[in-house]
Amino acid sequence: MRRDEAATVEPQDPAASETPSEHGRRGAVEAPGELGRRAAVEAPGELGRRGALKAVALVLAAVPAVACQPAGHAGVTNAAGPDTTAAPRRRAPRTTASPAGTGPTPRPTTTPEPSGRPAPPPGGASPGALSPGALPPEVTNGPRDRPNVALTFHGQGEPAQVTALLDELERGGARVTVLAVGSWLADQPQLAKRILDGGHELGNHTQNHEDLASMSASDAFAEINACAAVLRRLTGSIGTWFRPSMTQYSTATIRAQATRVGYATCLSYDLDSLDSTDPPAPTIVGAVSDSVRQGSIVSMHCGHAGTVTAIPAILDRLHGLGLRPVTMTELMSA
Repeated sequence: MRRDEAATVEPQDPAASETPSEHGRRGAVEAPGELGRRAAVEAPGELGRRGALKAVALVLAAVPAVACQPAGHAGVTNAAGPDTTAAPRRRAPRTTASPAGTGPTPRPTTTPEPSGRPAPPPGGASPGALSPGALPPEVTNGPRDRPNVALTFHGQGEPAQVTALLDELERGGARVTVLAVGSWLADQPQLAKRILDGGHELGNHTQNHEDLASMSASDAFAEINACAAVLRRLTGSIGTWFRPSMTQYSTATIRAQATRVGYATCLSYDLDSLDSTDPPAPTIVGAVSDSVRQGSIVSMHCGHAGTVTAIPAILDRLHGLGLRPVTMTELMSA
């Protein structure tokens, strides 16, 4: 060996000592620029000795590492098909089938278009039904443009007499509203069912029928609330209507306490039959028939014999005038 040959040491190719798997991993992590620079500086002879296929293999080994990098949110296509790491597309609105030529019809949104009709009141009431929240704080009469009137009764008296009154009303086709005194109803619980079974309404006329207008707020509340508790226990509801005792009109204090209990409207009247003074039956009939008109709310009383006697003639007069006796709820319904 010549001295110059002994001094010449062929550079060691790092790739030559690598196993195939190590070589593939190194090629995969090298950037294309690095591969290109390394291939450019290698001597042609050296490339020839390793063969052109090896250089090509190095380049191809790096291609998957570059191609699998997502570009923003756009899918990248590689030999295996669309890139599954791309961000999912927002789903388009579903459509329903439509007649030919009209195109797809979008599914209705969760907010319906206004229909022009008022939404049903809470609680499932249909349009046209009574909505107490829409009434004034006190009602003295119903609509004057419809042929309805309401006979409203102070609820107290001997059970047999009250039953006889209800029988007469039902025989004449009338439906009425009975405002019960709570202490009386508690002693005669069977009458709550009898009143409701006859198609009538049952409301609140305080617990003890005392002068509500002269009471303090706390005492007025106790009177109204105690009667409401009796109604709820016997019927499952406090009823819709409350009439203050011993006063035709409510006061601000009475209205505030009634609202606390759950009565948004106090029930007054525009026609007093004066039957509580026990006049002869014809006097009661005249008091009602001479002054009644469309929308009238008539104050009457259970527990008076003259009232029971007057009912058939009162109903005849109302029918002759083209007026129909209905419950308060029906009177005030739109």
